[in-house]
Amino acid sequence: MASLLRLPGRVARPHTPAQGGAKNLARQTGPGYAASRLRSLPAIAAALLLPLALLTLQLVALNRAPPAWQPASIGIHLPPGASVDLGAQELAATQADRRHLRLRHDIQQGWMVQNISSTHRLLVQTADTEQHSGSAELASGQRFQIAQNVFSIDTHSGQELAFSALGHQWRYDGAVLYRDGLRQTACPQSHWPARLVSNWNTLVPRWLALARPLTLGGNLYCDNRLGLPQLASASAIISKRDGRFVLDAGQPDAEQAPLMLLPQQTGAAAQNIRLQEMPLAAASSMIVGHTRFALAISGDTLNLRPTQHVRLYAAPEVPLDQSIEWHRQARQLGLGDLSAPFRALALAMCGCLAGIICLYVLQSRASPRHVSASLRRADLANHSRRRASPLRHLLPALHGALAPMLAAATALLLAGCGLTALILQRSLQAPPASLSLLLAACALLLWLSHPDRRELTGICACSLLALGLLSQLELGLAASESTWLRFYQKSSALLAIAMALTVLCQQWLKRREAHGLHGSQRRIEWLLAAYAALALCALLLQVLFGDETGVFDLQPVELAKLALTALSAHCLALRFNWQEQHATLAQRSSRWLHLIAPALLFLMLLGLALVQVDDFSPLILLLVWCTAMALAYALAARHNLLLLAVLGLMLLAAACVASLRLLGSDELIRWGFYADRFLVWLHPALHPHTGQQLLAGARAIAEGGWWGSDGHLGLLTLGQSAGEVLHVPAIQDDFAASFFLNRHGLLAGLTLWVLQALFLCGLVRNAWQNYQLACSARNFRQAWLGRFRYFTLCGGAALVLGHFLLSWGTNLAIFPIMGQPMSFLSAGGSHLLFFLCPLLAFSAFSAPSMQGE
Repeated sequence: MASLLRLPGRVARPHTPAQGGAKNLARQTGPGYAASRLRSLPAIAAALLLPLALLTLQLVALNRAPPAWQPASIGIHLPPGASVDLGAQELAATQADRRHLRLRHDIQQGWMVQNISSTHRLLVQTADTEQHSGSAELASGQRFQIAQNVFSIDTHSGQELAFSALGHQWRYDGAVLYRDGLRQTACPQSHWPARLVSNWNTLVPRWLALARPLTLGGNLYCDNRLGLPQLASASAIISKRDGRFVLDAGQPDAEQAPLMLLPQQTGAAAQNIRLQEMPLAAASSMIVGHTRFALAISGDTLNLRPTQHVRLYAAPEVPLDQSIEWHRQARQLGLGDLSAPFRALALAMCGCLAGIICLYVLQSRASPRHVSASLRRADLANHSRRRASPLRHLLPALHGALAPMLAAATALLLAGCGLTALILQRSLQAPPASLSLLLAACALLLWLSHPDRRELTGICACSLLALGLLSQLELGLAASESTWLRFYQKSSALLAIAMALTVLCQQWLKRREAHGLHGSQRRIEWLLAAYAALALCALLLQVLFGDETGVFDLQPVELAKLALTALSAHCLALRFNWQEQHATLAQRSSRWLHLIAPALLFLMLLGLALVQVDDFSPLILLLVWCTAMALAYALAARHNLLLLAVLGLMLLAAACVASLRLLGSDELIRWGFYADRFLVWLHPALHPHTGQQLLAGARAIAEGGWWGSDGHLGLLTLGQSAGEVLHVPAIQDDFAASFFLNRHGLLAGLTLWVLQALFLCGLVRNAWQNYQLACSARNFRQAWLGRFRYFTLCGGAALVLGHFLLSWGTNLAIFPIMGQPMSFLSAGGSHLLFFLCPLLAFSAFSAPSMQGE
């Protein structure tokens, strides 16, 4: 692993003392000596100027934020036999309806809840199960009716559900539907992925089958659809959950036909599943709209404790019914009145900050001082005869011993703080925003504490990270809902974890380098294969258990991006050596196919996963990456024909984007494939529903103008309300640039563009320096390692460039609407942890200054 990130030193040769003095003189007068001057206090201050200024703006925003209140708990007092209707006002739930649920205190059954919303469902959770409103568990002998169609459950074995309806016998095992013992044919309009899953479920054993629900409604008998005349598709759904078959009425809709559970006993009344009541005696929590409530029953009082998506109020008093009592709490942003876990976290972060300050002091005091040319000549002439004073080398020796241990201890403490903050946010209560600000400041300052990380890429990356955190903090403070601030808190915690792990990895690599330990190339290839296998397993988990938004609150595609880049860089780096060896064309072709096969396989699987999403932005991102890798290979191999072909394709792509504006709507309709996205892009006013996101983003940017919505680059609105701009869909990720331009204006947007361009230039410069080192290497291993770094950095820069292009193109209506977050600016935890921070770490480890130590 060490050899993957560090270029090993060349073989040492015997030298005389005079030669050693010449080497010392070269170190003092060459580029290495100029780089070492970054340890001085003025250089450190210049490197920290922009990140510290942006962190100061975050502190100003916190201090200027107006007070806000939310209910800590909601007490509902009802005597037996009474009921009350609750909605958005009483529950402080922003996504709830005005009348959403009805609570009833029954004498015999206890507390009962009924969903009366026509647009949202209610979810009640117990310790081991959960039940949606409008759903019921099916059992043998049970009957249910939708419209005029009656279904009778014959058998229920836990593995299969057999029922009779419409003159046929049906059998459903949770994956495949059989009619009269035969599997139904595929639907005519289904795509090939759905057909592939259907064939897979038919061939494999039941325990390997992919779960697929049975839908009732529509006019077709095909696949897992049971057609019902004059009923909409999916009017009812049957699915298998933990060995139970559950009948689901679907999304509430007043126009849907009633779904009735028929009584098994004579004289009993039929029950409408959509209007059923659910008991709360064993419930632990329930979700209304998007707001989660923890439940606790105490006699005639039901206590609801809102934990997520809670509405914030500007005044502490809110008019309520006399049976409802709120225990209010103010929004906590500062460090006053912290609970015990947060006090311990604050003390630990103060320790991190003290350790970081000590690191800066050690770095600044250990820098070599300027000496005159005469003193350097005297030192060179008398080097072999002079004994150095022990005090002269005491401080550098102390720095060499203390700085690594202090950096490792500070990084461990910071990683623990970030992990603790993340756990507290997901389990109990999110830390105050001031603690998140302190956590982010420690992470950025720790990254810039080492001189080798205070270069163009590192400084621009820290500035972009601080700018993105500022935008997320403003978004959280401007919203009237508690959850918006969690984007900032989550990003700060993940940034602290990632930066701390990077510093620990650097210290570990230095120790291995000091002991002369280098990994073999075969071990490096096994590491790359393991990383690719991990990314593939994560993608498989997303296919099985997740959706296009990810799985387990993570985005495995971020792992896949770097894995694909690393595998391709490895193959391309090995490809260069074949030109230097005397091998036949057949041998070269077989080796090329052998080495490129893993990358091609991974690219095919990644493409399969990306094509299934509802937009084509991943394909555009892959196209940008492929173009950049081809351009990097053409430049490195000096392949002029390939270089001209790549440049021609780039010009052709730009011409295609421009020509789309000239095409009429009739021409685009004939395409069929994603034609609606192009129509919305060309004529958003003619598609007010689907073009709402594009129109709202354009209005937000227009309101900002050149100087921001306040006319002073957003300095007057720090921490204040944002108004209608928060109603733009996906304003926290895909349209984060629209919010930034609305608050701070196009002039601040130009500054952001310059920082993004400088960051990309830093990555490309680092990549080219590694390629030059590879060209001057004395053995194959050094050459391969330099080329590997070259292609990896080029691929990473291409992916970042793709994110920038797609996000700016979406916000500025340059491209059709595509869902891609903007790197550094958007609230993307997986993108930050699994892609951006590893890329920054690899860039820092690949810097020539790191290799020359």
